Amino acid sequence: MPSPLHRLTLLLVLGLGACDGQSPDFSRAEPGEALSAGGATVQRSDRDAFAQPSANLTSAQRMDFAVGNSFFRKPWVSAPSSTTARDGLGPLFNTNACQNCHIRDGRGHPPEAQADNAVSLLVRLSIPATPETAHLAERLGVVPEPVYGTQLQDMAVPGVPPEARVRLGYESHSLRFADGFEVELRRPRLQLDRLGYGALHPDTRFSLRIAPPMIGLGLLEAIPEVAILANADPDDADGDGISGRPNRVRDHATQSTALGRFGWKAGQPNLNQQNADAFFNDLGLSTRLLSGSSCTPAQTACLTSADGGRPEVDDHLRARVLFYTRHLGVPARRAVDDPQVLAGKALFHHAGCARCHIPRFVTAADAAEPELANQKIHPYSDLLLHDMGDGLADNRAEFEASGREWRTPPLWGLGLTQQVGGHTRLLHDGRARNPLEAILWHAGEAQPARDRVLTFDAGQRAALLAFLNSL
Repeated sequence: MPSPLHRLTLLLVLGLGACDGQSPDFSRAEPGEALSAGGATVQRSDRDAFAQPSANLTSAQRMDFAVGNSFFRKPWVSAPSSTTARDGLGPLFNTNACQNCHIRDGRGHPPEAQADNAVSLLVRLSIPATPETAHLAERLGVVPEPVYGTQLQDMAVPGVPPEARVRLGYESHSLRFADGFEVELRRPRLQLDRLGYGALHPDTRFSLRIAPPMIGLGLLEAIPEVAILANADPDDADGDGISGRPNRVRDHATQSTALGRFGWKAGQPNLNQQNADAFFNDLGLSTRLLSGSSCTPAQTACLTSADGGRPEVDDHLRARVLFYTRHLGVPARRAVDDPQVLAGKALFHHAGCARCHIPRFVTAADAAEPELANQKIHPYSDLLLHDMGDGLADNRAEFEASGREWRTPPLWGLGLTQQVGGHTRLLHDGRARNPLEAILWHAGEAQPARDRVLTFDAGQRAALLAFLNSL
C-alpha cells in the first residue's frame, strides 16, 4: 500500500501531463528505470562506481578502456624527460593528471581555505568583444584576456611564474520554506593574488568552473541532435516560462558550426574536442586538433620553455583517452520502487524540474561506438541552455550562451557524489553544499519550480531528496 505521503503526492500531481503528452504514473517505477544507461549500466555503488567500463564492452574493449584509463590517471612531467610518452607538461597548467580534477572520475570541488592550488576548480577568463575582436569570439567562443588568455593556470614548471594564486571567500544569505525551515546559501567571491604577469584587463570577465563527473559522456554524445532540438523553445512559444535553446559552437575538426553538448555552457561539440581542450588548457599539452601553446605573447618564460614534441599528445594516445571517456559507465539507480522515492519523483515532476531535467532519451542507431547505440538512457538533462537568473550569472558569454545561461547538468549519479568524491559540492562553481541548496539557487526560468519547492513541508523535502539520491 502507498504511504500517506505517497498518496498525498499522487493527489498533488493528478492530471499533470508529462513532457511527451502522456499522463505519468508515479505509483511504480517504469520498466528498466533502474538502468540509467540501458545496456551500458554498471552495478556498482561504492567509491569506484564512476570508474567502471560500460557493462556491454567485450573483454578486448575492456583492455582498450584500461589503456585509456592509464593515460587519464598517471601524471605528465615537464620536458625534456626520459619519459617521452608523458613529457611536455605545461609550461603553465592547472594539474598534471586528468584524474586530479575528476576525482575517481567524479565531480571536482572548490579549494579549501589553505590549499596550495585550486586543482579541480578552474577560472575562465575573457573580455567583451569589439568589432576588431569579433573573429576571436566566433572561433573561440570568447575573446581571451590579452595577457592571461582564456583560463588562469595557477601552476607552472620550474623557471616559469604561475599566473596567479586562486582563493575563494563566501557571502551568505538565507531562504525560508513555507513551514519556517531556513537554509543558508553561500555565494563564492573570487580572490586573486600573486599575479605573475601584471594586471588583468579592467573589463575581464571571470567564471568559476568545477570539474563535472565523467560518467555517461559517450551516451550524451550519442543522443540524436534532432531529439535535443525537439525540446528547444527559444521564444517560449508554449508559454510555460521555459525557453531552452541550443548553443552553437565551433567544431575545430570540421571548421564548421555544431551543436554544443559538453561543458557548463555547452561550449564543446563533442568529446574529442572536449578532451583536446582539457589537454591544452588544463595540462598545457598540444594535440593535432589544438596545436601550439596556450602561452600568450606577454609570457616570455613560458614561450621559451622546452616542449614535449609536436604534438605532445599523439593521435594514438588521444584515441585511447577518447575511448575511455566515451565508455565510463553510469551506475544503476537504487531503490526505484521505494514509496518515498516514488513520492519524491512525483514531486520532482510537480515542481516542474523535469521540464529541463528531461528524464530519458534513446541514443542514435549510428552512434560513434556500437555499444552506445540504441540505448534507452535516463540522464535527466536536455543539454540546452537556460537563463538561471542573476544569482548564478557569471556575466561571461560563450558562443551563443549569455552570461546568465547554463546548460542543464545531467543528474544521473547524483546520489553517489559523496560516496565517490567525499563531498556533495554542486553547481558550476561548487557553491551548493548539497542538493537542496542547489535547488534553492535556481532562478530565472527555473524560479517557478524553485518557488514550488519552497512550499514543500519536511516530509515532502525528504521525499524529493530521496528521489534525487536514488539517481
